Amino acid sequence: MKKKQILVRADDLGYSKGVNYGIADALEGGIIQSVGVMVNMPETKKGLELIAKHNACLGLHTNICLGKPLTDPKLIPSLVQENGEFKSSKTYRSAKEDFVNLDEVMLEIEAQYQRFVQLTGQKPVYFEGHAVMSANFFKGMELVAKRHDCDYLGMNLSGAVSFRNSEVVLLLESSKPDYDPKQFLEEIAKQDFKDQIPVMVCHPGYLDAYLMKTSSLLAPRTLEVEMALDRELKQKLEKNGVEFITYRDIQ
Repeated sequence: MKKKQILVRADDLGYSKGVNYGIADALEGGIIQSVGVMVNMPETKKGLELIAKHNACLGLHTNICLGKPLTDPKLIPSLVQENGEFKSSKTYRSAKEDFVNLDEVMLEIEAQYQRFVQLTGQKPVYFEGHAVMSANFFKGMELVAKRHDCDYLGMNLSGAVSFRNSEVVLLLESSKPDYDPKQFLEEIAKQDFKDQIPVMVCHPGYLDAYLMKTSSLLAPRTLEVEMALDRELKQKLEKNGVEFITYRDIQ
């Protein structure tokens, strides 16, 4: 029987202490093996230390809406508030047009790429973005990824996106009412994606003060830690032909 490949990834390493510890615990279960790193945050280095033993597949979770940029704020005025911190995700969502300046955002993306290499000693296995739906942001990531011969992963929640020579389907339901990540993963396992690879996008973490002040996604994070640690669920799905993979495995 041909194995059904499913990729379950964790976004937001570095966001906060609670998120770091949640991701570190989640990796123990083996369902999640790919982790997106937010390199501009104060807790990033600690997060990487917490997960170092797992040899996780690490991606650059490019962030332009939380915390401070790595670039001088004076050089990227379209991205920052008066206090020098990034504009919030709410600001991006409520904007009537794309205010992201391509040249400016490429400066910050480049800085985050360089910080990723500095922190991890390697290129990101995959290259994608956090929370912001901006055409110029997407274009900037694609161009910087190409500059460094990295694999860019576009954001599309209504269809497949290309990754290397394959097509992946990004699946994100954590903001929906009554979200049950265990049930969602089992539903993914039952669906026929033909030659496309389903990617369940998760944000595992524990709640802390900073997260609760800055994120609208709270309780689902704790449920995703629980899902990731459910060894019975993992064994059940593997017995039914599921293979949990990482972005390294995609050709």
